Amino acid sequence: MTKLKAFLKKEPILVIAALAALASCFFVPPDRAYIGYIDFRTLALLYALMVVSAGLRKAGTFEALAHLLCRRTSGARALGVTLVALTFFSSMLITNDVALLTFVPFAVVLLGLTGRGQDLILVVVLQTAAANLGSMLTPVGNPQNLYLYSYYGLSALDFFRITAPMWALSLLLCLLGCLALPRIKLAAPLGEAPKPEKKLLWLYLGLFVLCLLSVFRLLPWPVLLGVLALALLILDRKTLLQADFLLLATFVAFFVFAGNLARMEAVEALLRRLLAGREYWTALLASQVISNVPAALLLSGFTEEARELLLGVDVGGLGTPIASLASLISLKLYSRSPGAKPGKFLMVFLLVNVLLLALLSAAKLAL
Repeated sequence: MTKLKAFLKKEPILVIAALAALASCFFVPPDRAYIGYIDFRTLALLYALMVVSAGLRKAGTFEALAHLLCRRTSGARALGVTLVALTFFSSMLITNDVALLTFVPFAVVLLGLTGRGQDLILVVVLQTAAANLGSMLTPVGNPQNLYLYSYYGLSALDFFRITAPMWALSLLLCLLGCLALPRIKLAAPLGEAPKPEKKLLWLYLGLFVLCLLSVFRLLPWPVLLGVLALALLILDRKTLLQADFLLLATFVAFFVFAGNLARMEAVEALLRRLLAGREYWTALLASQVISNVPAALLLSGFTEEARELLLGVDVGGLGTPIASLASLISLKLYSRSPGAKPGKFLMVFLLVNVLLLALLSAAKLAL
C-alpha cells in the first residue's frame, strides 16, 4: 500500500491517463481499430531522443559547455543571463526536461561557489520558463511539439513559421527578467571546465544527427531505432534503458482515451463545438489542469487548427507548476538545494509565470 501511494503521488498524470483509457474501453470495446490509435512514430522518436540526451549527459557534454561559458563571466547578472540562455537554447535540441535536469543543478553549484545563493530562486524560475519557452521552436524541443508535428504532418518550414515569432519574443522576455539580478562582481572564480568523454560524445552526437534526420522525415524511424539499438548494444548497453518509460506509457494511455472519444459521435461533436474558434485558449487552460502534453494528445483529435493548438500548449506550459511536467523537475531539484525555501520559490514561480503568460497571450492576440 505504501508503494502504491508513493507511485500515485509520483505519477498522477499516468494514473489519470490509465484510468481514463480503461473507462473509455467500456464505451468502445477493444477491437482491431485500437492499434490505429497509437502513433508509433512519435513514441519511437521520443524514445530515441531521450536515450541520446541521456548519453550526452553521461558524456559530460552539457556540464563542460556550461562551465566553459560561465567561466568567462565576472558578474552576478552576467552569470544569471548565461545560465538562463544556456537553458533556453539547449532546450530546443535536448528537450525542456533534460535542459532543466542538466542546468538547474549546475546553477545550484555555481551560485553557491560564487557566493550568490540569494539569486538562486529567481535564476531557477527563469531557467524553468526558459526551458518551457525555448523548447517551443523545434519539433524536438518537447514531447507535445514532436507529437503535433507528426500528427498534423507539418513541414519544417510551416512549423518554424508558427513557433518562431513567439519564441523570439520569449527569448527577449526571459533576458529582460535577468535584469532583476544585481550587477555586482562574483566572489570567486569558477576554475577550469571539466572535459567530456570524447568517444561517448562523438557516438551520441552522431546518433543525435540521425534523430534529427528521422524527425524531419529524411530517415525512416524503424531504421533509426535499428541503428540506435545496434550501436548501443555494442558500445553503451545500459543507456538503452535511460528513457522515461512511464512518459511513453502515459502517451499510450492518452492515445487510447482520445481514440475512443473520437469514436463516440456525441462526445466528438461536443468537443469540436467547444474547440471551434477557441483552440488556443482551450489548450492553454487545459494545460493548467492536466499539463500541456496530455492537453495536446487529447485535443488534437478534435481540431484541424494546428497553429492555435501548438501555440496554446506551448505557451500553456507557463502558469501553474503542473502546466508543464518539466516545471515539477525544477521544483524538485530546487527543494533539494541547501537552504531551500519552497514556499518563496512557488510565489516567485507563479508571479513570473503568470506575467509571462499574460504578455505572450497579449502578443498572440496582436499577431
